[in-house]
Amino acid sequence: MSKLRRLFQTGGVFSYRDFRRVFFSTTLMSVGGGALPMAVAIVIIDTGGDATTLGMVMAARTLSFAVFVMVGGVWADRIRRKYVMMAADLSRALLTIALILVSGDNSPRYFMAAILFLIGIGDAFGGPASGAIMTSILPESLLKQGNVFRGAVARMGGIIGPAIGVAAVALIGARLTFSISAIACFGSFLLLSGVKEAGHITKESHEPFWVEMKEGIRTVREMPWVGAMILMASFQLMVVIASENVLLPIITKREFETNTVMAMATTSFAIGGTVASILSLKLKTKTPGRFTLLTWSLFALVPFSLAYQESKILIVIAYILAGVSVGPWDAFWPSAIQREVPKDKQGRVFALDHAGSVGLMPLGMALTGPVVGLMGEKSFLIFAGIFHLLVNVIVYRVPGVKEMKTPTRSAKSEQD
Repeated sequence: MSKLRRLFQTGGVFSYRDFRRVFFSTTLMSVGGGALPMAVAIVIIDTGGDATTLGMVMAARTLSFAVFVMVGGVWADRIRRKYVMMAADLSRALLTIALILVSGDNSPRYFMAAILFLIGIGDAFGGPASGAIMTSILPESLLKQGNVFRGAVARMGGIIGPAIGVAAVALIGARLTFSISAIACFGSFLLLSGVKEAGHITKESHEPFWVEMKEGIRTVREMPWVGAMILMASFQLMVVIASENVLLPIITKREFETNTVMAMATTSFAIGGTVASILSLKLKTKTPGRFTLLTWSLFALVPFSLAYQESKILIVIAYILAGVSVGPWDAFWPSAIQREVPKDKQGRVFALDHAGSVGLMPLGMALTGPVVGLMGEKSFLIFAGIFHLLVNVIVYRVPGVKEMKTPTRSAKSEQD
C-alpha cells in the first residue's frame, strides 16, 4: 500500500493532474471501445448475418485505421495533441450513437460497416496523439511509468470491455450497450478538455501535407533501429499473431469442445502482460532493447503450444508467458521514442508504429486458411514459431536496437 500511495504523492506519476486525466480517459476508451465490437458482432449474428458478413463489417474499422493513421500522425504534430484526441473521442461518440439507428433487423449491414469505417478514422487520429502527448504532461523521468500504466489499463480494458459488451447485450440489449459505449467516449472527451499541454509548440505555418508525411517517414529512415523494430513487429504480427487469432478459437473448439480454453488463454495473456509491465518499472538496464527482444521471444511458445495440442494447461501457460513477453514493450519502446525522437515529429513516428502494428494483420488473417491448407496446421504453426525467433535475431543486429538509442557517429562507424 505504501508503494501505491507513493504514486499519488508529490513527484509520483499520478500526482500529475494532466496524466490522471489522460489515464482515466484511456481507461474509459479501452473498456467502452472493447465492448463495442462484441455488441456489433452479436447484433449481426442475431439478425442472421454469416461469418463473411461479420468479417467484412469488423474489417472496415481496421482498414480505415491502417489507411488514415499517417494522416492522424501529421495532425498530431500540427496542433495540440489533446485537441486531436478530443476530436477523435467526440466523433466516435456521435458515430456510436448512429449505430443505434442502423442496428435494427431490417437495416442493411453496409450501414454498420460504413459507421465502423468512420470510427476507425477516429482511432487513426487518436492513437498517434495519445502516444505523443505524454512528453507534454510528464517529465522525462516518469515517462516509463506513465507508459506502463497506460499500456496496462489498455490491455486489461481489451479483456474487460468485450466481457462487458457480451453481458450488457444479454441484460439490456444492443442499443443500450451502444449508448454506454457512447457515454464512455463523451466521458473521455470531457476528461481531456481539462488537460493543459506544456511544451507543445504550435507552428503558425506548415509545409504541404504530403511533405510533412514524408518528413515523418524520413525521421524513421534516419533512425534505423526504430524502423527495424517497426518492420519486425509488422511481419511478426502478420505471420504469427494474425494466424494465432484465427487458429486459437478453431483449435480450442475442435480439440476441447469448448470456448473456455480460449477465454482462459486470452485472460492469462492480459494478466501476464500487465504484471510484466509493472515489474519492468523496477528494471534498470543499459540495454533495454536486448531485454525486450529476449522476453519477446517467449511469444514463440504460443504457436508451438497450438501445434502440440495435448494439454489445456500447456496452452494457458504459453499464453501467460506470451503476456510476459509483451510487458517490456510497454515499459521501454514508447519511452525510447519519446526520448529519441524530436517532440514535433513524435506524432508521425507513433503513427508509423501503429500502421506497422495493424497494416499487415488483415492480410495475415486472410492468408492463414489457404497457407494452412497448403502446409498443414501443425507444420505452419511450427514455422510461425521459428519465424518469430529468427526475425528477433536478425533485428537484434541492427545498430541501436540493443540500447534503443540512436548511436553516435563514432559508434556508427565502428559498428559499420
